[in-house]
Amino acid sequence: MGGLAHIPILSIVIFFPMVGVLFLLLIDKESESVLKGTALAFSIIEFALSLPLIVYFRSDTAKFQFVERIPWVKSFGVQYFLGIDGISLLLVMLTTFLTVLCILSSWRAIKDHLKEYMIAMLFLETGMLGAFIALDLVLFYIFWEMMLIPMYLLIGVWGGPRRIYAAVKFFLYTMVGSVLMMVAIMALYFLYHRATGVYTFDITKLYQLNLPLGPQMWMFAAFSLAFAIKVPMFPFHTWLPDAHTEAPTAGSVILAGVLLKMGTYGFIRFSIPLFPSAAHKFVPLIMVLAVIGIIYGALVAMMQKDVKKLVAYSSVSHLGFVMLGMFALNIQSVEGSIYQMLNHGISTGALFLIVGMIYERRHTRLIKDFGGLSKQLPIYATFFMIVTLSSIGLPGTNGFVGEFLILLGTFKSSRVFAVFAATGVVLGAAYMLWMFQRVMFGKLDKEENKVLKDLNFREIMTLVPLVVLIFWMGVYPSFFLGKMQKSVSHFLTQVNTKIAARQMLDHGNRALAENIWNNGKIKIVNVN
Repeated sequence: MGGLAHIPILSIVIFFPMVGVLFLLLIDKESESVLKGTALAFSIIEFALSLPLIVYFRSDTAKFQFVERIPWVKSFGVQYFLGIDGISLLLVMLTTFLTVLCILSSWRAIKDHLKEYMIAMLFLETGMLGAFIALDLVLFYIFWEMMLIPMYLLIGVWGGPRRIYAAVKFFLYTMVGSVLMMVAIMALYFLYHRATGVYTFDITKLYQLNLPLGPQMWMFAAFSLAFAIKVPMFPFHTWLPDAHTEAPTAGSVILAGVLLKMGTYGFIRFSIPLFPSAAHKFVPLIMVLAVIGIIYGALVAMMQKDVKKLVAYSSVSHLGFVMLGMFALNIQSVEGSIYQMLNHGISTGALFLIVGMIYERRHTRLIKDFGGLSKQLPIYATFFMIVTLSSIGLPGTNGFVGEFLILLGTFKSSRVFAVFAATGVVLGAAYMLWMFQRVMFGKLDKEENKVLKDLNFREIMTLVPLVVLIFWMGVYPSFFLGKMQKSVSHFLTQVNTKIAARQMLDHGNRALAENIWNNGKIKIVNVN
């Protein structure tokens, strides 16, 4: 970690946006340009502060890095415990990167309550980063709940005509899962104490628990419901199209780019490694739901008349691929799953920005209101085409790498699931290209479209970094895959070792179980 050894870099990265919030509170709400400039400056500095994480990150180890550990509520075993590995590193970078673009995209779109809007954006950034970095379950839960408030406000205050309905629906769905997750966290806490005499919420200690299958099934279900709603997996997806459609552009970008990843990250950080035997039992069900989500999301997207709602349903389909790869549980599929999390954040985030840019000009998102825009908006059409091709997984773009690895890994696990999932790739190309053709080509026959202005400098600068990443991740994926490889390999070793050991224990062969633990170099705490 070089020069960062004695610097609490993770705390700085998490809480620096809150310094921006304090500055915004001191600025007069009538000074719009100062408010915008201050929020943008803090988001850019925040991104710069996160860059040393990727520079000094060691790719040759699976251990958590930049660790900060301070007793918080010592009598209850609660700690201020932070750390990142190759899985969370890339999601942290995605968060700080997209927040800059979200604030930049809000420059003209937000006119009412601008001060409160910028405060909500920076507050939300702190919540998201904390959830990715926290390694104490109580701390994680605090950040998990903290994200709800600003996102609820972004949808409910600055959203579309049905914003209150969408915001309440988003809040209620998420809260249902969160309450059950808290019950499971407390159960883990007391089970670990029963086995060791120590109270802790430390995730690295709780990983050592080797629970019987019964308790694992219940707790896996509780954690996974919270994360499945957040993903969202079919059939828990119904809040998503409403939230996306009603949210302001930046809200949709951050929702698609980062918040949905909280669900997929939750599975890979908590649900699967904490309850591996239960996860193994649930594999067929999760993979069936993932494939249904892939195909269902694509078919429903194809039927949409609203461009933003089409992109929203495409998220259901794309995140179905993420879940499929994760539960195929081999190195290619899990790496592809994490890669696809990043791809979705970049490509779908860019699509929402592009939809928002045309909505600002035309105040409509209906496909029938467009046509022939490539003649009037050639720069806009170029960006739109690149992002569309990325979304459908054209070779040379980021989308191809993620989908290819997922399908390759899934094929090793189950050829049937891989074949069905591959139909989602075809359907994805169909609905995205059909939408692009109807919006950008054909006759420019509507008078309102004939006076539209092409992208300005600010809008181009918002999209250029995303396009750079689309091609960088598509042409040189080893930079990103190299960061996660050791962490993914350790994750799979940990999971497979605990599954095998639990099977031996259930058959009464403790000696063989202990041999499996020793070979896997994993410390185990048994709970019978």
